[in-house]
Amino acid sequence: MAQIDAFFKLMNEQGASDLHMVSGQQPILRINGDMERVKYKELENDTLKAMLYEIVSEDKTKHFEETGDVDFGYEIPGLARYRGNLFQQKYGIGSVFREIPSDILTCEQLQLPTIIKKLASLPKGMVLVTGPTGSGKSTTLAAIVDEANKTRADHILTIEDPIEFVHKSQKAIVNHREVGLHTQSFSNALRGALREDPDIILVGEMRDLETISLAMEAAMTGHLVFGTLHTLNAAKTVDRIIEIFPTSQQAQVRSTLADALKAVVSQTLFKRIDVKGRCAALEILICTPAVRNLIREAKTYQIPSAMQTGKKFGMQTLDDAILEHLQNNKISAEDAYTNCIEKSKFVQFLKKPPSDFTDI
Repeated sequence: MAQIDAFFKLMNEQGASDLHMVSGQQPILRINGDMERVKYKELENDTLKAMLYEIVSEDKTKHFEETGDVDFGYEIPGLARYRGNLFQQKYGIGSVFREIPSDILTCEQLQLPTIIKKLASLPKGMVLVTGPTGSGKSTTLAAIVDEANKTRADHILTIEDPIEFVHKSQKAIVNHREVGLHTQSFSNALRGALREDPDIILVGEMRDLETISLAMEAAMTGHLVFGTLHTLNAAKTVDRIIEIFPTSQQAQVRSTLADALKAVVSQTLFKRIDVKGRCAALEILICTPAVRNLIREAKTYQIPSAMQTGKKFGMQTLDDAILEHLQNNKISAEDAYTNCIEKSKFVQFLKKPPSDFTDI
């Protein structure tokens, strides 16, 4: 057993989502969104480095020493998987670990809207799950892929950095590929995927022009592609994809994206005030013919209005989802105000003026 495993077990017992271990500080857990220090001595650089190098492969260690940071995966059988990041900082080595549960929660267990589960049955196209870091994108995607794994006799291929949720083949066949371990890059893996007979492709992160371009190509050639982006809402997601391309290509990209995109799910996590834990507020955009037309005509600013009028298709805005949680007394008015899009709708619920003076 690795020395660091004791901290992972503590993390699991405390229900923490993240573990921070940084030279010169005590270990810190993030529990329900709050940072809490562990009653332990301050970590010395050499001691922490030895502890971390015990669980990191030689290739990843070499990469870290050359570049100053590296992502990797680690698993404790019977407990959980962990997505780790090593980084160099002023006082020495640092690391952050995110716990990836061994058991994949279903759409029902996550209390996701019914339309989310239906995304697993789409025959082709692109579905994007977006949101800030730590918003639960991977958990939502895992639930959708799990539904496809149980119900479709297909080949599911995941490309991640590192591998997070591990799906055991059920009705479908599932293959996992890790960037840096099984393939050089997301783009290389996507090029290879088109020759590997997949029906469903999960792209862990669409982080550059080439990856996005290849993902759209796969969606246009009969594959169902799931991916993630670090964007805050549906309209910004569409804009982000288009703007990453050179100006001369953007008109063509709009047309291609309008045809390829099937849905965008943007989510934000909130700390609950009624019970321990967190809940997600989801913005859901379904690409109906009207929405496709807005994308083609560069009228993405009208997408929020389209979501308001498209509730019968399962669409909802982030603000509507936040308001529902607020009215059900699940989240605080302060959190709702901080994370909403239209501040004027939520300022009335605050007991005192907003703390962010730039919003006034």
